[in-house]
Amino acid sequence: MAKGRKPSTIVAAARPDRDPAYGSVAPPLWSSDTFRWADADTKPDYDYSRTVNPTRDLLAEALAELEGAAGGVVTNSGQSAALLALLLLPAGARIVAPHDCYGGTYRLIKGFEEQGKLHATFVDMLDDAAFTGALEGGADMVWIETPSNPLLRVTDIARRAAQAKSAGALVVADNTLLTPVRQRPLALGCDLVMHSTTKALNGHADLFGGALLAADPALVERLQWWANAAGLSGSAHDASQILRGLRTLVLRVDRQEQSARAIAKWLSRQTIAGQVLYPGLGFMISFRVAGGTQAAAKFLAALELVTLASSLGGFATLICKPATMTHRGMPPEAQAAAGIDPDLLRLSVGLEDAEDLIADLARGFAAVG
Repeated sequence: MAKGRKPSTIVAAARPDRDPAYGSVAPPLWSSDTFRWADADTKPDYDYSRTVNPTRDLLAEALAELEGAAGGVVTNSGQSAALLALLLLPAGARIVAPHDCYGGTYRLIKGFEEQGKLHATFVDMLDDAAFTGALEGGADMVWIETPSNPLLRVTDIARRAAQAKSAGALVVADNTLLTPVRQRPLALGCDLVMHSTTKALNGHADLFGGALLAADPALVERLQWWANAAGLSGSAHDASQILRGLRTLVLRVDRQEQSARAIAKWLSRQTIAGQVLYPGLGFMISFRVAGGTQAAAKFLAALELVTLASSLGGFATLICKPATMTHRGMPPEAQAAAGIDPDLLRLSVGLEDAEDLIADLARGFAAVG
């Protein structure tokens, strides 16, 4: 495939060359669990779908081109993509991760630490002294999540990746929130980039998926080995649907971001809205409601268009209270240290008209009084 193509071209390009039978514009779904061998000693390119599958490869190739990666693995969920990254680590490894990372990431890393498999340091990635201190003595992996979920704090990827590599660490970036349409961590010095394809890459809120991509071909081979050994690969059916959703990624992100900017600007003018967190790009906004948790509960109960649910990046606008929903696996003291307050709300802006969404949010604030 041609190099240096724009994201909109990558996701929309037809691949009739990948259909050896008919040259179809829309790629076929190869759902077979196994494939025929010509003889018992000559392994074909595709032999068993847990290991390799042509539909899954099509998605992996598209994501790799979007991220500027050498290749990668399509997994069955975002969490399994995170798990796959951790499987690269040796016993007793040291990992440095954001103290305000996604709750599922925190739970996974902390669970491994409690089993004695690794040593974790959760740090404020924006605090130079704290980050430098966390790298003293070296590290095996540094986990970057930017913007962070749910506080939407922006980390200087290039700077932190350079520091991490100087300490001997493998650098992983979670790019779920901004997608490669807005950010390409590998070009900024990271070794691995992960996605929950459940979210914006699919965009239709109807399946689970993940991906872990690498800049180095040798690292790609290690990912493929572990994905096969641990059974983490995504299904052909889900890969086909994610690839279908990917076709409109650029259009959706542009529209969602346009609405998010308008909503964030409106929220900043509402006296009843507390702190409004929006980094200026992407489709995610976090904010607080003046009056604390009871006021937040009234606000949420009054919404009619915006749905109370814990995912993000889909066609519908969703809102959640991270402290009791997406980050409930993080203990209260860890939430407090990260700044995830009990009345913090996270909004994932969808494809509805921005004026209608603002009207619904206004309805919520009116209920608070």
